[in-house]
Amino acid sequence: MMLYLSFPVTMFWISNQAEYFEEYVIKRKREIFPPNEAQNRKELEDFKERIRVRRERKLLKDISVETEN
Repeated sequence: MMLYLSFPVTMFWISNQAEYFEEYVIKRKREIFPPNEAQNRKELEDFKERIRVRRERKLLKDISVETEN
């Protein structure tokens, strides 16, 4: 019975020890989210701007169609 109670408690305690996983998590985040480069940031901002302009045009078009009806 003691094993059934101590095993989950031990696993919970180990999984909550940040120093065991900190290095791995930092390395993994750097792989997934590389440091921002100026070119990548510029492309992303341009893309966001194009999407925003497209949405505005669609919204204005929808509004103008509604007012005509």
